[in-house]
Amino acid sequence: MTPPLPRGYALITGASSGIGAALAREYAGRGVPLVLVARRADRLEALAAELSPLVDCVVIAADLADPATPARLFEQTQARGLFIATLVNNAGYGVPGRYLSADWKTHADFLQVLMTSVAELTHRYLPAMEAAGYGRILNVASLAGLVPASAGHTLYGATKLWLIRFSESLDQESRSRGVHVTALCPGMTYSEFHDVNGMRDKVAKLPKGIWLSSEAVARLGVDAVEAGKPRVVTGRANRIIATLGKYLPEGVARALIGSRSKDFRDAD
Repeated sequence: MTPPLPRGYALITGASSGIGAALAREYAGRGVPLVLVARRADRLEALAAELSPLVDCVVIAADLADPATPARLFEQTQARGLFIATLVNNAGYGVPGRYLSADWKTHADFLQVLMTSVAELTHRYLPAMEAAGYGRILNVASLAGLVPASAGHTLYGATKLWLIRFSESLDQESRSRGVHVTALCPGMTYSEFHDVNGMRDKVAKLPKGIWLSSEAVARLGVDAVEAGKPRVVTGRANRIIATLGKYLPEGVARALIGSRSKDFRDAD
């Protein structure tokens, strides 16, 4: 049985489904009380009802595309007297198609959710972790940040690469103060992600061996941040892909990714 983690709440963004909900269940199973954050209040309430027999669950419905949300979240948890010992920046989605197929507001919202809100929430919650000498920050990145770029979902891989580098730098800065920071890099994961971005039919054709469940990804992520690993790629097949992306000649790797990008990214 996995030993319980130190007392303190885990705040999880994008907790209403997929990897976020799986992370909430994983932390609840380890005895960590939760602050569940997402746009869909009904789903958060249902998840809280499921997990409240195990741990205390606080539900905050919020949209991270709103630039005012990170400050409001921080103020709400402060007002409740909650020590956020673990911050899980999981909220995310994809914008399918070419860069010019979406208007700027769509891209601006995307950058706010996947980058700016992550940086701000981290900046707000990290000081208390360092003062306490204990903290965990788990940033849900992607294998897409470790392989050559491809057409379609133009900002997605770029934001995930940023998140990986941000996590690694922050881990070096804060480790001596008792704070571990980890970039979790899943590949293909069974969740609603591909339903939301309209790619379910395409990705369903990919080999079954490269897929992992949300529960497996969540467990690997929590284990990694507890072990102090700055980065974890989930699944053997995904680790091989990441290695090939790193060591293959750049032109070969780019051509290989480009030839298969339509299998998992809408570039029309």
